[in-house]
Amino acid sequence: MEELELEITPQEDNYGDENIVHIEGLAHVRLRPGMYIGKLGDGSHADDGIYVLLKEVLDNSIDEFRMGKGKQIELSLSNGAFTIRDYGRGIPLGKMVEAISIMNTGGKYDSKAFKKSVGLNGVGTKAVNALSEQFKVQSFRDGETRIAEFSKGEITSDTGIIPGEGANGTMVYFKPDDTLFQNYNYREEFVEDMLRNYTYLNTGLTIVFNGRKFISKNGLSDLLNEKMTAESIYPIIHLKGEDIEVAFTHCEQYGEEYYSFVNGQHTTQGGTHQAAYREAIGRTIKEFYNKNMELVDIRAGIVAAIAINVEEPVFESQTKTKLGSRDMDPKSGLSVNKFVNDFVKKELDNYLHKNPNTSDALLKKIQDAEKERKAIAGVTKTARERAKKANLHNKNLRDCRIHYNDPKGDKQEDSSIFITEGDSASGSITKSRDVNVQAVFSLRGKPLNCFGLTRKVVYENLEFNLLQAALNLEEGIEGLRYNKVIIATDADVDGMHIRLLLLTFFLQFFPDLVKKGHVYILQTPLFRVRDKKQTFYCYTDEERLNAINKLGAKAEITRFKGLGEISPDEFKHFIGKDIRLDQVSLRKEDAVGGLLDFYMGKNTPERQLFIIDNLVVEEDLEE
Repeated sequence: MEELELEITPQEDNYGDENIVHIEGLAHVRLRPGMYIGKLGDGSHADDGIYVLLKEVLDNSIDEFRMGKGKQIELSLSNGAFTIRDYGRGIPLGKMVEAISIMNTGGKYDSKAFKKSVGLNGVGTKAVNALSEQFKVQSFRDGETRIAEFSKGEITSDTGIIPGEGANGTMVYFKPDDTLFQNYNYREEFVEDMLRNYTYLNTGLTIVFNGRKFISKNGLSDLLNEKMTAESIYPIIHLKGEDIEVAFTHCEQYGEEYYSFVNGQHTTQGGTHQAAYREAIGRTIKEFYNKNMELVDIRAGIVAAIAINVEEPVFESQTKTKLGSRDMDPKSGLSVNKFVNDFVKKELDNYLHKNPNTSDALLKKIQDAEKERKAIAGVTKTARERAKKANLHNKNLRDCRIHYNDPKGDKQEDSSIFITEGDSASGSITKSRDVNVQAVFSLRGKPLNCFGLTRKVVYENLEFNLLQAALNLEEGIEGLRYNKVIIATDADVDGMHIRLLLLTFFLQFFPDLVKKGHVYILQTPLFRVRDKKQTFYCYTDEERLNAINKLGAKAEITRFKGLGEISPDEFKHFIGKDIRLDQVSLRKEDAVGGLLDFYMGKNTPERQLFIIDNLVVEEDLEE
């Protein structure tokens, strides 16, 4: 064979003084917004950037309340823009413009003015300013006021200090830049959930949103009552101390469920305080009963919340979703672990001694969990070995390279797994996917209806066992390998049935996976409408009709009956940056037990009547 000789010419090295660039003002925020607010998004998910913008402004108002100034915060949302008015001290007028437009400038570096604040790095409001099409701030202080307006971080007007009526405090108006947050839309349910959390953590605070009041009298106890989707086995244990508040109970459900906060910030990814709390509950309960209990039995079915206040908290990212602080107070060196453990050990032990009915109910729950664990002990050992062996040659799973929990401890938000039905659908997705962050798990036929069954079925059923192993859920969602668990089934009767069976599996055994927002439904187009020049992918019949109107009588219409009919080249459009996902969510009124009992239980006649009463006959979409 003739050798092919390649001549490689070194590229010219042009790296010089002119390559050293200094970015003035807030330009860096606009250049690298992800560094400051995480992902941009369009508002369809609770962690999208537009909600981070709102949170950054609200955090300043909350900090005023926490300093004892201003008991009410008012918000209004109109035409995609927010106005937030608090009644705190108001930004000092002389430095107001600098405080919201110059990086690393603010009052929170002075611990005398702000103690145990969420935002200490002087970035938050500046990022909102930089990423907003319109940004306006007005401060009221003792009969004087000042108004400044900005666009994309650049000041457009400033009144200076002038006489002005109005109670002390600050008003901020911002409208996100739609060139960055394309087609964005605030979902009020996400905003309301954020506001509820603020009130749970700040009893006595009233937040008014578009005329609706949010207030909490019982703090974290109210939070748990709102979050629980199953009945509690005993009354919520609610304990408060200086700089710490905890609450927990047990429900008739699997898994563990935690909500943690630092200085009012919802640490959705936990951190040192949550880990210490989880450990302290288990150890204290074990010592109280003085029995040889397993921690896994003590924690089974727990729903718990913790909120602590820390001076100069250290978060692992600008979005402040995970606490990294080891110390409560850097000066004293008091550790978060010891602080949480000492409080829980003393207060929980006292509570259990004083409330025998609760301690008896808790003991029974632990004993029931122990019985079930031992009953499946032999099954799990065999199943683990079988799963490990199968995983070596696992035809169900086509894994990706980067996982949600990587060895460095960083969360890989884009890491996803598609759960598909059959080889044809999985084949198309497998050929189209991003192998770095997208995995595929292929089901072999319809999954088992697991409603009413015990955890034992997860190990006895090979497919469930392999799925649990692929997701790494056996010890809870802390080790979850994929941020998004995406159910990708056909939009027909069989596909919908498989979707329900999978949701039943997750709700029955891993409800916290759903509650933490990791489960999604993939939306794929039902139709392709095209001519020689243009192609439209339509997700609804309305979109199909609009496409036909645009293309006219020569339009070619294809109805996709299943995912396997969509070519890999086309599938790239639907699982790439424009992917359409519906997040599966749970509310308190969605009582899981009753919900599953009705739709997946043995009450067939009732369901038949429900279907008949709610049947909607649609025209044949293929015509």
